[in-house]
Amino acid sequence: MSAMMRKLTGGNLEVFKFGMYIMFPIGIMYYFGTNLDSRFAVPDFWPKDNQTHRIPFEKEDIQAELEMLKQRRLQARAKRLALQSQGISTEHTEHQEEEARHPRPDILEAVKLENPGTSAMAKESGKGWFK
Repeated sequence: MSAMMRKLTGGNLEVFKFGMYIMFPIGIMYYFGTNLDSRFAVPDFWPKDNQTHRIPFEKEDIQAELEMLKQRRLQARAKRLALQSQGISTEHTEHQEEEARHPRPDILEAVKLENPGTSAMAKESGKGWFK
C-alpha cells in the first residue's frame, strides 16, 4: 500500500484524482441509471385514458361542453341568489351546514382571561415583573 502511495505523487496524483472525478459520476449513473423501469416504477401511477378529461376538438363537442359549463354556472348563481334572499352570507358557505348541526362554543369566551392585568405566575407568587 505504501509503495503505491509513494508512486501517487505530483502528476500521477493529479491523473488519479482526475480519473476519480470522471469515473465516480459515471459509476453512479450506471448503477442507478440501468433498469429504472423495473426498480423505481410505481404501478398504476398515471390515470388511464378513460379516467382523464378529454379536450373537445369537434364543434359539436365544444358546444356541448360550453352548454354544460353554462348550466353549471347558472345553477351556482341560482343557489347563491337563493341564499342571499334568505339573508345568508355567500362569501364562505363551505362548512355552514356542519356548523349548524354541531355548534362550537364561542372561542373568545373559551380563552378569556379572568384578570388580564396579572399572569398566573404573578397570582401564585403575589409579585409582578418589576416588584
